[in-house]
Amino acid sequence: QVQLVESGGGLVQPGGSLRLSCAASGSIYRIAAMGWYRQAPGKQRELVATITSGDSTNYADSVKGRFTISRDNAKNTVYLQMNSLKPEDAAVYYCKAGIFLRTSLSFSDYWGQGTQVTVSS
Repeated sequence: QVQLVESGGGLVQPGGSLRLSCAASGSIYRIAAMGWYRQAPGKQRELVATITSGDSTNYADSVKGRFTISRDNAKNTVYLQMNSLKPEDAAVYYCKAGIFLRTSLSFSDYWGQGTQVTVSS
């Protein structure tokens, strides 16, 4: 009923930038909080940044000052602008959205399929 599709990952040199996008589609009544998480090989998935429906943001300490999360409610899309990328930022990045379904008004968290970010010279 709901799909989250990420895009924008790729290979970038240390110090470079990438912008990730995640678009939600389907039977959506309203989207609450949205966020980005990442998982590096051999590590647990970790929170990168979240944004509420009121545009309040929260960041992991490791990305503060370098990453910016934003959302376009008209497009049901969340973005992650990543600047000054470091090798330790390399991971699969996943978006998550808390969504109320139009058909039932039930609430669930939905995840995207992930997009690879590689930071290497």
